Amino acid sequence: MSTYHSTRGGEEQLQSKQAIRRGLAPDGGLYVSDELDALTIDPASVAGLDYKGTAKLVLSRLLSDYSSGQLDSCLEAAYGEQWSDPAITPLVDLGGNDFVLELFRGPTSAFKDVALQLLPRLMALAGEDGERIMVLTATSGDTGKAALAGFADAPGTGITVFYPQGKVSQIQRLQMVTQEGGNLRVCAVRGNFDDAQSTVKSIFADADLARELGKKASTVLSSANSINVGRLAPQVVYYFRAYGSLMERGVIRPGDSVEFCVPTGNFGDVLAGYYAKMMGLPVARLTVASDRNRVLNDFLTTGVYDRNRPFYITTSPSMDILISSNLERMLYYMADGDTKLIVSLMADLESTGRYQVPEALLTRIRGLFSCGWADEDQVASAISDCWEDRGYLIDPHTACGYHVMAVQTGRDPAVPRVLLSTASPYKFPRVVCQSLGLETPDSDFECMDILAEATNTMPPKALRALENAPVRFQDCIDPGDMSDYVRHAVMQS
Repeated sequence: MSTYHSTRGGEEQLQSKQAIRRGLAPDGGLYVSDELDALTIDPASVAGLDYKGTAKLVLSRLLSDYSSGQLDSCLEAAYGEQWSDPAITPLVDLGGNDFVLELFRGPTSAFKDVALQLLPRLMALAGEDGERIMVLTATSGDTGKAALAGFADAPGTGITVFYPQGKVSQIQRLQMVTQEGGNLRVCAVRGNFDDAQSTVKSIFADADLARELGKKASTVLSSANSINVGRLAPQVVYYFRAYGSLMERGVIRPGDSVEFCVPTGNFGDVLAGYYAKMMGLPVARLTVASDRNRVLNDFLTTGVYDRNRPFYITTSPSMDILISSNLERMLYYMADGDTKLIVSLMADLESTGRYQVPEALLTRIRGLFSCGWADEDQVASAISDCWEDRGYLIDPHTACGYHVMAVQTGRDPAVPRVLLSTASPYKFPRVVCQSLGLETPDSDFECMDILAEATNTMPPKALRALENAPVRFQDCIDPGDMSDYVRHAVMQS
């Protein structure tokens, strides 16, 4: 049975339900399992499986204390009619041995749906009798809505979402502040995503607050961000499903290598690919695509992680991040579980805003991970080029990856490349319209209509309906007030 412990110490071993319930370890570390290389899956076994079958195969290993029946019921509810494509994550052939894995076919049109339609079901089974779980989430744009949609009116749970004021798209903000449900709160934070995420982490680490909420409200705090292993594990599934799709089409044979290019800011989406590799998937390379906030690109290039730099508001807001939480998990595995090193690196990050990994560790990391980045002009060109050359419409986050793939060198053309498409282009219609040289009015909804007519595509109904949805939440606070906001949300729920 797979067990989990903190990246910063292995003394306490938890089963997956306990790790999901907690979200973040008490010492500030992230939960990891040392048994991934013993949980291997024969790549040939995923051919012919549908998405739920693939998920059952993967998650029965990663979340082994959930019974077969529990997983079946969770998967049935998570991957049903709320998805616009029965394949859940369909694979699109771009030509030239390049493919796009569409991760935006869920109810909120972002890749976060893949995990956040499942996590509430997993969490409901992880809670203790008489206990309520309050989920805290900091979002750079997409996680918030996906978490709200997943947890809305879920029994035994509440959810509070914080987003950076003025630093998400109009559509992303409306998706959150119009969300229906009696167990949720949405609040803007003055600052950027890193301010919100760092404060949420400090709230999790506040032992006095935890005791107060437990005593007065029988409530524990947990996370829907990718720091929670219950968010990460479901993302491993779509790497195996992509591989299965390539086998079913005759593009590869079992055991053949595949490359993945992943637009990411918090490192969770690409970390799931690393988990898949450790579990036996033949991944030749994982390419990390960044926007102008290229802290990950610089780290993978130099071995120095340094958040002491300007923060840019870009056209890919969900990647506007300087503190990449899930990198800690990757460092743990690449360093062969050296918790003392992880503690030292994270202490340096906390005290100085930077750390440097040993040269040997960087060499090992770069044996699997490559990197690249795109500025806003390159993102716009990528959106235009992909439409003109491939007839395929992409959002600005996916465009970061498309650009990085276009300029990538040293590629074996016989090895398929899969680009993870993280959001519908209709979540960012103004950027896409501008990139295609179309008329770009101030209204995102007018832009949707212009984009639909020009490209003969259709916006997701839920996004188009936001124009007339009533706004429910207008709170805006400083980061220093977030703890009191959470306390009030728990006591009032």
